[in-house]
Amino acid sequence: MIWLSVTAFFIALVSGGMIIRWSRRLRVVYSEDMPQRFHRGNVPRIGGLAMLVALLLAWGAGMVSTAFFGDGSVLRMQAWVGWFIVAILPAVVGGLAEDLTQRLSVRYRLLLTGLTGVLGIWLLDLAVPRLDLPWIDSLLAWAPWVGFGIALLAIAGLPHAFNIIDGYNGLAGMVAIIVCLALAHVCLQVGDRTLAALLLSTAAATAGFLIWNYPRGMLFAGDGGAYIWGVVIAFSSILLVQRHALVSPWFPMLLLIYPVWETVFSVYRKLARGDSPGMADALHFHQLVYRRIVWGVFHDDESRQMLMRNNRTSPYLWAFTLLTVLPAVLFWRNTPVLMAFCALFMIGYVCAYLAIVRFKVPGWLQK
Repeated sequence: MIWLSVTAFFIALVSGGMIIRWSRRLRVVYSEDMPQRFHRGNVPRIGGLAMLVALLLAWGAGMVSTAFFGDGSVLRMQAWVGWFIVAILPAVVGGLAEDLTQRLSVRYRLLLTGLTGVLGIWLLDLAVPRLDLPWIDSLLAWAPWVGFGIALLAIAGLPHAFNIIDGYNGLAGMVAIIVCLALAHVCLQVGDRTLAALLLSTAAATAGFLIWNYPRGMLFAGDGGAYIWGVVIAFSSILLVQRHALVSPWFPMLLLIYPVWETVFSVYRKLARGDSPGMADALHFHQLVYRRIVWGVFHDDESRQMLMRNNRTSPYLWAFTLLTVLPAVLFWRNTPVLMAFCALFMIGYVCAYLAIVRFKVPGWLQK
C-alpha cells in the first residue's frame, strides 16, 4: 500500500513537471474578464492529466502485483479495480477535453459524468442501500432502483461540486486529500485494504500535483482534476457504505458537506436571481473570502499581490473543511450525531456567508 502511494506521488510529480515544461501550446488563454479568474498569466490547466497518468500506472501496477502473487499479494487488487478504472474514464476524459478546448458545454460534461455513474452502477453494482432512516430504508428495500438513482445523482454531481470549489491554489486539492485520508482511515478500520489503497494512492497523486500548484500556481487541476477527485471519492464512498454495515451513510455525507452544500446553495442563489445554475459568477464562498477577508496583502507587482492573496485564501477553507472531517472520523458509525453535524454545518455556512456579504466579519479573521 505504501509503495503504491509512493509510486503515484512521484509519477504525478514528474508528469506535472513535464506538463509545465512542454505544454506552452496547451495553455489556453482565459479572458481577463472571466469571473472565476484570480491569477495573472497563462497557466496550464491539465494537472488532471498528471494525476490520471499516476493513478492508471499505480493501480495497474497493483493489479499486476495481485495477478503475479495471487493471494500472497497484500493489496489484492482484483478485477473489479479494472472496472473501477473503466467507469471513471468518461467523466475524466470529458473534463480534460474541456481543459484543452474550452468548448465542451456544462450539459455535455454533465452527460459524461452521468455516463460514468451508469457505468459504475452497471460494472460495480453501485447503489445506496440505506440512509439509516427507517421510512427511507423501507422504500429502498421495496424499490432498489431508488438506491441506484441516489448513487447516480451522487456520482454525476460530486465532480461538479469539486469543480466549483476549485478556485484557488491548493483549495480543492487539499480538500480532496483530507477526504481521501479520512475515507481510507475508516476503510482500514473495517478491513477494506483494497479500497484504502485506491484512496491513499489518489491522495498521493494529488499531493504530487500540489507540489506544482501550491503555493506557486504553476499548474492547475482543471476540470479533469476536479472530476478525478469527484468520481473516485463518490465511487469509494458508495462502495464503503455498501460493503460495510458498520459505516453510517452519513459519514461520507458529512465529509463532503462543504462541496455538496456549496453546490446546492449556489444553485439556489442563482435561481433566486433568475440566472442559469450553469452560469459562472464570483459569489461562491471561497471567492467572498478572497475579496472581503484576505485583503491585507501588499506588493509592488500586481500579479505577485494576486498570487499572495490567492494562496492565503485556501487555508481558511481547509480549516472550514476540518470542522466537518474531524467529527465525521470520530463518529463514523453514529448516524444521529453525523446528521446533527451536517445540519450544523449548513446553518453555519449560511450565517458565515451572510456575515461576509454584510461586512460583519470579526477583525481577527482578516489578514
